[in-house]
Amino acid sequence: MIYNIPYLAVVALVLIGLYALLFKRNLIKMVIGVTLIESGVNLFLITLGYRENSIAPIYTGSPGGIMSLPVPQALTLTSIVIGVAVLALMLSLVIHIYRHYGTLDVRKIRRLKE
Repeated sequence: MIYNIPYLAVVALVLIGLYALLFKRNLIKMVIGVTLIESGVNLFLITLGYRENSIAPIYTGSPGGIMSLPVPQALTLTSIVIGVAVLALMLSLVIHIYRHYGTLDVRKIRRLKE
């Protein structure tokens, strides 16, 4: 059961992020939802690369033994960098929308659009 805790955390993060993305009307909360989904995916990638009693995949001065998988860690680092760029883009878009419409409520923005 203890090995399922990271997977349960992944499911919780993704579900909370989906809830915020689908049912919240504030653009900032929707951005937070996207970030939570991204964090869940990153945790899932790291969890996939875990091996019991393994060491970090650093080859300089390695004591030997089983190493954890380096590919999911590399994918996660890439995902974090891309996520930060996407977060900055989303927040700049939210700032632009707020300056243009004067609100962050999606319903009001849709009404002002018409």
